[in-house]
Amino acid sequence: MSTDAIVLLKEDHKEMRRLFKAFQDAEEGPASERQKLVKQILEALTVHTYLENEVMYPEVRKLVPDVEDDILESYEEHHVADVLCFELFTMDAEDERYNAKTTVLIENVLHHVEEEEQEWFPKVREALGRNQLQEIGQRMIDLRPKAPKTPTAPKALKKSLDAVVA
Repeated sequence: MSTDAIVLLKEDHKEMRRLFKAFQDAEEGPASERQKLVKQILEALTVHTYLENEVMYPEVRKLVPDVEDDILESYEEHHVADVLCFELFTMDAEDERYNAKTTVLIENVLHHVEEEEQEWFPKVREALGRNQLQEIGQRMIDLRPKAPKTPTAPKALKKSLDAVVA
């Protein structure tokens, strides 16, 4: 398995796309199936955004000043996703707005992923050497087991609050 930070993040993105498709395929199905899929989506997003906010973004912001605006926008996109994740976590799949809110979350995350992968990941790869990306990736791997898994976990809430007061 690669320790390259960009490869690791793209693997997370691939898993999120798989979960999003599974939800879309189950949209008309039983509420219990949708609830289960959304729980998986929320966990994947909570872990992923935590790793980006704690490791990738601060490091890239320091080392690649050309992408600072992209990083700041990404922090805000994460904040929007965090709010939607928190709301979905407290909802029941039977709620009339559940599917709509999940769809908005998916659309926002896919937009964010597209910007990362198409616009600023290439700039980061060009600016940082392989060793630097592997070091950043290893830090993300080391932090993953300690990452919050639900939007209501204290570390996840702190991340959301930091976005508001930062």
